[in-house]
Amino acid sequence: MQPTQANRRALYSDNALKLGLFGANCSSGRAVTLVPERWSGSWEDNLRLAQMADEAGFEFMLPVGRWKGYGGDTDYQGETLETITWATGLLAATKRLTVFGTVHAPMFHPLIAAKQFVTADHIGGGRFGLNVVCGWNPDEFSMFGAALRDHEARYDHAQEWLDIIKRAWGPDEDWDYDGQYIQLRKVRAKPKPIGGGRPIVMNAGASPTGQAFAIRNCDALFSLTPKGELAEFADHVVRAKGMARAQGRELDVFTIAVITCRPTVREAEAYFQHCAVDHADWNAVDNIMAMRGDTRDKEPETFERRRRHWELGMGGVPVTGDPDKVAGELAAIAAAGARGIALSMVNYIDELPYFCAEVLPRLERMGLRFAPRPEIP
Repeated sequence: MQPTQANRRALYSDNALKLGLFGANCSSGRAVTLVPERWSGSWEDNLRLAQMADEAGFEFMLPVGRWKGYGGDTDYQGETLETITWATGLLAATKRLTVFGTVHAPMFHPLIAAKQFVTADHIGGGRFGLNVVCGWNPDEFSMFGAALRDHEARYDHAQEWLDIIKRAWGPDEDWDYDGQYIQLRKVRAKPKPIGGGRPIVMNAGASPTGQAFAIRNCDALFSLTPKGELAEFADHVVRAKGMARAQGRELDVFTIAVITCRPTVREAEAYFQHCAVDHADWNAVDNIMAMRGDTRDKEPETFERRRRHWELGMGGVPVTGDPDKVAGELAAIAAAGARGIALSMVNYIDELPYFCAEVLPRLERMGLRFAPRPEIP
């Protein structure tokens, strides 16, 4: 399949519901747990996982942009693979997957970044995707000696950064750029993205400013799906897509699900309790919360609710149950307007085969997905 812009946006798939894996580039993945089977985050396991997902027909892999762990008993996400080189390696070893790089705009010069993205895009035959993040963690920024701008200024800078990257991907040569944050002279950037298009661009802005940035610039907005609040999520999808169309653009909305799938609901709920509650790395959870400004001096019920949110690996709706229940909940999220769902698991390699054997066929019977083709046309 040729790397046209339409195919890039569709992640080279006709499936109504796109599926991906989220956070595999980090130790422990997105499960803040002490259990010994927690995800390693090693390159060998990432490579094996990507090839397994590729063969099963998954559309994408999305990494977490992380530079420093959160401490606790496991140093949660303390070992991470840098996302552009991670994506490039996986693209070279797969055939169908779109692999994203999650990139902090303040930490990468835009022209160097644009060149890295194009290189990955050529290696992957048009399957590289860019997830732009502006940063929030002052502890990471201080490690680089970089200042964390105030919230509005972060997106002002990101706008200049992304404008430069998109222009570097375009046909212009010897152009100047005079921005508030970035100034460039006589810019040339070759080669261009493969196929005459550009990589798909994603952002997960949650604030009004962040969402406006995504709607204005990106192909996809990553948004959380609150548990039990699908009607609210559906309204959010309609608003976001309507605002994009008002600007002459099309926007897809993706979301996150934390999957615990076992042969019975009781087994799944027991394992979730075991990993996510009884053996959670609560010291790491408390560190994450402190960085976010969530402290125990807040109303106790609110504090505990927020604590459970971070214990799930910084968000994502928990989807726990047998294959019928898991498939049904994923279908409900899709019906609410999600174009794609990024999945996380305690141990991706251990749990993905059962998900593929049991949940994917159910989604196919619901008309949300097709069985993967053995060959790329």
